[in-house]
Amino acid sequence: MASTTYDPKEKHKAEDHLGKAKQAGEDALQKAKEAGKDILDQAKQAGNAALQEAKDASSDVLGKAKDAASAVGEMASHAACAVGQKADDLTAAAGHEIKTFGDTIAKKAPHEGITGAASQAVAETVKGGGRYIEDAKLSGMAHDVEQVIKNHPIPALLACLGIGFCLGRMMKD
Repeated sequence: MASTTYDPKEKHKAEDHLGKAKQAGEDALQKAKEAGKDILDQAKQAGNAALQEAKDASSDVLGKAKDAASAVGEMASHAACAVGQKADDLTAAAGHEIKTFGDTIAKKAPHEGITGAASQAVAETVKGGGRYIEDAKLSGMAHDVEQVIKNHPIPALLACLGIGFCLGRMMKD
C-alpha cells in the first residue's frame, strides 16, 4: 500500500479552490435571483401592456358600434328626406284615412257594457295612431326613429342585425 504524506500546501490549495467554488456558487445564485426578478418584472409589464391593449381595443369596438348606430340613424333620416314631400303627403293621407276608420269604429261599435268600452278604447287607439301619422308624416316619424337610435344606439344596432338576419334567412329559403 502506498502511503500518503500530508502536504500543507496542498491543503491550502484545496481550501482556496473550495472557497473559490463557494464564492462562484453564491455569485451564480445571486445572478439567478436577479435574472428571475428581471423576468418577473418583464412578465408583469407585458401583462399590464396586454391588459391595457385589451381595454383600448374594447373601447374602440364600443366607439365604432356607437358610430355605426349613429350612421344608421343618419342614413335613415337622409333616406326619408330624399323621398321628399310626396311621401309626406301620402303618409298624411294614410293617417287621415286611419283616423277616419277610427271614427267609423267609434260610431258603429256598441257604446255600452264591456264590449262597448273595449270597442271605444280600440276606436280611440286607432284614431290616435291616425292623428300621429297625419300630423307627423313620414319625415316626423323618421325624426322620431332617429332620436330613438341616437338615444339607444346598441339596442338599435342589435335590432337591425336581427332584422337583417331574419330577412336573410327568409330569402335563403
